[in-house]
Amino acid sequence: MEPCKYSIILPAYNEGVRIGDTLDNLLAYIKQRHWDAEVIVVNDGSTDNTAELVQNRAIQNPALRLIENPGNRGKGYSVRNGMLRAGGDVLLFSDADLSSPISEADKLFSAIAGGADIAIGSRWVDPKLQLRPQPLYRRIFGRIFNLALRLILGLNFKDTQCGFKAFTRRSAQAIFPLQQIERWGFDPELLYLAERLGFTVEEVPVAWSHREGTRINPLRDGIKMFMEMLVIRWNSLCGKYSATAEALRPL
Repeated sequence: MEPCKYSIILPAYNEGVRIGDTLDNLLAYIKQRHWDAEVIVVNDGSTDNTAELVQNRAIQNPALRLIENPGNRGKGYSVRNGMLRAGGDVLLFSDADLSSPISEADKLFSAIAGGADIAIGSRWVDPKLQLRPQPLYRRIFGRIFNLALRLILGLNFKDTQCGFKAFTRRSAQAIFPLQQIERWGFDPELLYLAERLGFTVEEVPVAWSHREGTRINPLRDGIKMFMEMLVIRWNSLCGKYSATAEALRPL
């Protein structure tokens, strides 16, 4: 782990079809902007050629490195694994399909530079920025889930699930060791912990395009995410987040 200004973490599971183009776009943009940055791909037990493609590009790009999970553990585990092994002052995680173009990272970094501890990309602060919206049924499920988050966890954000979030190093080092949700429902847990710890979270409108091939099943995974929401609430009521939260509270 080498210190740098920015760390960009990509969780990846069987992304062989698109990870090459994603990395080419990322690395070209980093070079264009002259960023002091690293790109970390966290391979979540892929059974295709994802790891091979990343390793081949890493030979020519020292800013790129591959981290291997111990089998398939989930997106939440992958993001945590990358965040805790990153060297950046500002740490961003993005979906491997770049649903939000990497150029949108400038908005999140500007929010961090302006004093936010955490900046989260949002598809719903300014819906006009959705270049290719989700299908209607996904939008309906998303709005229902968002309402449940407000009622159960008190999270008053328009969009918790956009896979485009940036953290200061201090906030990442405080939040991610406390994270317990390892699969799709991890985003609300991160934001719940951020609020408990007193970190400032800014919701930033970003351009976004729906990509085909998403692995989330709205009904099946929606039920699992709802159950994970209840787990977060239960963990909080049982004091599982409290033991170390007070010690990690920002000054």
